[in-house]
Amino acid sequence: MDSTSRMEEPVSAEVVSVAQALSLPAESFGNDPDIEMAWAMRAMQHAEFYYKLISSVDPRFLKLTKVNDQIYSEFREHFEKLKIDVLDPEELKSELAKEKWRPFCLKFDGSVEDFNYGTLLRLDCSQGYTEENTSFAPRIQFYAIEIAQNREGYNKAIYISVQDKGGAKGANEGEAGGKNGADSGEEEKVEKGADSRGEEEGVTREGEKEN
Repeated sequence: MDSTSRMEEPVSAEVVSVAQALSLPAESFGNDPDIEMAWAMRAMQHAEFYYKLISSVDPRFLKLTKVNDQIYSEFREHFEKLKIDVLDPEELKSELAKEKWRPFCLKFDGSVEDFNYGTLLRLDCSQGYTEENTSFAPRIQFYAIEIAQNREGYNKAIYISVQDKGGAKGANEGEAGGKNGADSGEEEKVEKGADSRGEEEGVTREGEKEN
């Protein structure tokens, strides 16, 4: 398994059947609550991991798949005018939208692992994963929109917000702990934090050479 899919875990026969259901023609999709419930826990784990990722690394440099360039170019070719900072659910889930998205999604069958797995997608990219701000989408649709949001700068608001809060918290803790203790302690935290985050990310930064 390559580094871009460490978050994936073995799935049950029930989940496999859901994946097969999601690969049916667009007119067969519907909004089946049983399908959505079958994915809920796994999709939430993926969402939590991804949100942590864009909070700790500048999203412009994230490489979520090995075919980021192709996904982005195909996405903007097919959905040139789609507004992605705040998504309209009708542009994702209406019958007309599903007919338009299906050919795009199927292009990545075989090149993107688990391309049709159910995934949670934020509607307003400046906000986190809440019940009101979340829609259910196939994995390739998630990749297409998030890669575009990353490249076009929309997701940077999350990164800046979290980094600003972290910086303020670190400054307050440093003052409380005393100057000398803070200096040595913060250096150790940064080193350990960078090591653990690097192991945990499961993606590469765009522009870096992959092993």
